[in-house]
Amino acid sequence: MPLARIALPKGKSVQYREALTDGLQQALVETFNVPQDDQFMLLTEHAPADFVYNRHYLGIERSDDFIVIQLTVSDTRTVAQKQALYRRIVELLAERPGVRQEDVFINLVEVRPENWSFGFGEAQYVKT
Repeated sequence: MPLARIALPKGKSVQYREALTDGLQQALVETFNVPQDDQFMLLTEHAPADFVYNRHYLGIERSDDFIVIQLTVSDTRTVAQKQALYRRIVELLAERPGVRQEDVFINLVEVRPENWSFGFGEAQYVKT
């Protein structure tokens, strides 16, 4: 159900990108009760001129390894679940591939469950 978009600096290894998606998926499974096989992620790499962010906004010191994670999810989670997700993502990505916690920007986009179609032109989450 989540659709993840991960924007990162250009030139990271395949292993680095796999660690990002693995850690993100693990955090979603643990905190949002997402099934393990419910994984839809898009990674985009950006040259420095195409990846603009403030290095000091809100007093957080960001580096050249800054990443943006945007998750489109169903609007069904509590604030506590969202906070747990944010914490778990940065914990796991700090462990592997070694992203500084200050360099992880997370944004949730919440949509109603009927706004998903996983194939066949059907809204699988609509109860009829």
